Amino acid sequence: MSKFSPFDTTLWYATAQPAPLTFPLEERVEADVCVVGAGYTGLTTCLELARRGVKVVLLEAREAGFGGSGRNAGHCTPTFSYYSLDSLRKLLGEPWAERLIHRQTRANDRVGDMIRDYQIDCEWQQKGYVMGALRPGAVEVLKGKVDSYNAVGARTRLLSREEAAEMTGSPRLYGGWLHEEAGHMNPLGYARGLARAAMQEGVSLYTRSPAEAVEKEGARWKVKTPKGEVVAEKVIFATGAYTVKGWPRLDETFKILKVFIAATQPLDAETRRTVLPQNTTMHDGRGDIYVYKYNAEGRIVASMFPMGKRGVDLDYTRQVMTDRLKWLHPQIREPIRWEYLWFGELDMQVKTVPRLYGLGPGIVALTGLSGRGVPTGSMLGGILAEWALGVPESELSLKVEPMKAAPFYMDYAPKLRLRYFRLQDGRAARREGAELPPHA
Repeated sequence: MSKFSPFDTTLWYATAQPAPLTFPLEERVEADVCVVGAGYTGLTTCLELARRGVKVVLLEAREAGFGGSGRNAGHCTPTFSYYSLDSLRKLLGEPWAERLIHRQTRANDRVGDMIRDYQIDCEWQQKGYVMGALRPGAVEVLKGKVDSYNAVGARTRLLSREEAAEMTGSPRLYGGWLHEEAGHMNPLGYARGLARAAMQEGVSLYTRSPAEAVEKEGARWKVKTPKGEVVAEKVIFATGAYTVKGWPRLDETFKILKVFIAATQPLDAETRRTVLPQNTTMHDGRGDIYVYKYNAEGRIVASMFPMGKRGVDLDYTRQVMTDRLKWLHPQIREPIRWEYLWFGELDMQVKTVPRLYGLGPGIVALTGLSGRGVPTGSMLGGILAEWALGVPESELSLKVEPMKAAPFYMDYAPKLRLRYFRLQDGRAARREGAELPPHA
């Protein structure tokens, strides 16, 4: 797993509640369903099944939340990033699009329910999400978001320039889009809480137990680990970007895109009164994104994608992060120190929505979350649980497809797309007479 970024250098690793006590698998065990991967998707799948009386074994190569679930920025925004809802309907067709839209836009209900039901201590704050408009023309795009998301039951509204400034503390915005149901959290704390909840419901969780191979044993499947094996009627791979071994070529169904997250020192009370004073999540609205929020200690936690020196030269990267934050919030007077900076990996694929692959009778894999994170990973457990419970494939919210490798151009297409967004934003801002942020 050396190809993955360090895990124990993250803010979340330093501040999350301790992980539940678990052990490696060192024997032969039997189950109705074996789930591989203890991130949000695998954990919520197990929870859904165990609550219905299904005997579940969960295998994790490292520890619960080791992958994207434990190192993302902690935003919980139940939307789609890369497509409008109308575009998604054309891309996926019906009834798949409408089913997935419903699941995704209501995902925070499920997240909130699990946090409440299992008393998960993860800094959960449901104070909303603001996508800003850094030029006048962007306001029209945000109006379209209000109409399309509200039409499917979401609670969103357009912010005037004055409202956006009051809510975010940034004088740079021409307006904004407020999603009232969005929230933020300590993502590793949430993953560990889900793991604890799954174990309370009877799930057998084995950590440090990578799935190395799967083979048939009569009518069932046998999943081999270094020192044990699980024999189950059905098997679900939910390993995402952190897929290694287990099933041949499964790690070829997506391409990795890195993202970095950084956290400041705890900011002083004066700064916190004027920067994100309502504790919302903030997205600056550019295609080359800058997204940020507070954690429970009053640190700004911000994320961007690597580009050029950004994400490679770490001193330069910290300067970019500081300059963007202070440009958005010129009232910040205290020095900014980025005390934590870490990386994560996204499992990108062409449609940028999750893909459910049928690997054989009674065995599936889900990859391709493409950076959607907390709400998406949490709602996907319901879909996978329905599959395991025997819901007909035609009634699921994701189409079961044959496994297919991601096309070669996905090695560079996401990075080129980010550069295109940056160029497009710059041209539009200059055309409209809007100021560009530093390093844009």
